[in-house]
Amino acid sequence: MSATEEGQDGGESSHRAEAFLEILGRVQPGDAEAELSSCGIGPTAEVAEQVLRSGVCYSRPKSAVRFFIWAGRSVKHTGYARNLLVDILGKAGMFQPMWDAVRSMLQDGGGHITVATFASIFSSYCAGGNLKEAVKAFDVMERYGVKPDAAALNSLLSAMCRGREAGRAQAAHDMFERVKGSVAPDGDTFGILLEAWEKEGNAQRAVSTFGEMVLRVGWSASYMPAYDALLSTLLGGDQFGEALKFLQVMRSKGCLPGLKFFARAIDLVVRKRDYANALAIWQMMVSDAGLVPNLPMYNAMIDLCCNVGNTDYALHMLDEMPFNGVFADSNTYNSILEGLIKQRKVREAEAFLAEMSKNEQLPSATNCAAVISMFSKEFNPPAAIDVWRCIVEHHITPADDSARELIVGLLDFGRFAEVEKYADEMFDMRIELPQSTIDNMKRTCDKAGKRHTYDHIARRLKRRVAGFLCIHLSNQESSKSCMRQQGYRNDGSGSVLGDGDQWIFAFCFVLFVFMDGLNCSIHEQDNGFHG
Repeated sequence: MSATEEGQDGGESSHRAEAFLEILGRVQPGDAEAELSSCGIGPTAEVAEQVLRSGVCYSRPKSAVRFFIWAGRSVKHTGYARNLLVDILGKAGMFQPMWDAVRSMLQDGGGHITVATFASIFSSYCAGGNLKEAVKAFDVMERYGVKPDAAALNSLLSAMCRGREAGRAQAAHDMFERVKGSVAPDGDTFGILLEAWEKEGNAQRAVSTFGEMVLRVGWSASYMPAYDALLSTLLGGDQFGEALKFLQVMRSKGCLPGLKFFARAIDLVVRKRDYANALAIWQMMVSDAGLVPNLPMYNAMIDLCCNVGNTDYALHMLDEMPFNGVFADSNTYNSILEGLIKQRKVREAEAFLAEMSKNEQLPSATNCAAVISMFSKEFNPPAAIDVWRCIVEHHITPADDSARELIVGLLDFGRFAEVEKYADEMFDMRIELPQSTIDNMKRTCDKAGKRHTYDHIARRLKRRVAGFLCIHLSNQESSKSCMRQQGYRNDGSGSVLGDGDQWIFAFCFVLFVFMDGLNCSIHEQDNGFHG
């Protein structure tokens, strides 16, 4: 058959399945067979599988049974279709019809009954919390021609441990103890039990189970989930030292855990600021286990390195990230920048900011203020100005601290023209300079004979406050007019201002009086009276 013909057959099967599903979803179960027979479309074995694995059949199990019976009159159902019916009935809690379906399979030769059939039965019982019936199903497997083996045992134990109810791990362990003499467990068996102990946080039982695992199945790199579960349980039980001991033993056997444990361990040591163990675990993960860290793990380690002063290693990790398919984000870059600032590495910080700009990564508002302060104190005002330009260009907020640090630095270097220029820019951005900065500006300008710089800034401040006050009073007058039109009555105090508005009015009034004092000071200077 050509590819075109196969495609046509596939499309026809899909259309048939859709037609049957439309009927099953529309009519009552009792009417399904008659409706299916009158639709003029015949089933095929492939179409029957498509219909039975649909959500419609799982949500309407009685209709699924009707379809199964109707289709079975025309075609011989596949083993997959028969097992789908068992699964549908089990998931619906229709256990008697489920067993009837299994017995029907047995009567037809039993070849379609497999471990997968019983895995479905275990899952259905355990999902409803009926672990005892799941165990009974395991015990009768041989009656249906299926020999219980490690795969069957693992299916049962996995289903028993899947729920969140307390005691499931113990029930699974009891089952394991009962059958381990007749059914040889494998590494997966112990992995399931260890994950169950991890879920319940039982480190003691996890260690005991792991000991039995080593005795029965030995060591193998393929048992990674079991190693993950044991070590994660120890970490969760605040037994970090024990976890490290087991990790060293595993390493000596060439059997290491996976990323699940390493991610959790890195997070723990970073939070404890345990740099030595963090570095050892990191090296073991990357070099010995050959695992690739993810972005959160890289960020955590880079932040730790920077906190302990090892920015060189942090930069090394940043360089290696792209080779592992991991790309740094804003947190990565800002952690390193913060570390460079703390160590007062001025040249490195300036170069790193240039790299951040090239990679379209912005410094945080906190780092902007800190690096401007550092550049100013380390005699590099051009670099501080570059940071401010970055703040303005990219609208990095809040910018108040950075503005203060820039003005203070420029005053220290006597760059009064730039003080005036950037103060104007800050006022245009509605940035508030603290009073201590204004006072410092006045003293520095007076001392340097640059009072005109301060006077210009003082006038800008006064105009700004006066403008704000006028706008607020204008808005308030409009509000009062509206309230009068709506019949508003005050509380007898003679004011129609709310509590919040009165506070704003008082604040603006105080600022206005203060700025008026500044203006008087300027006026006195013009008349030769200032000191």
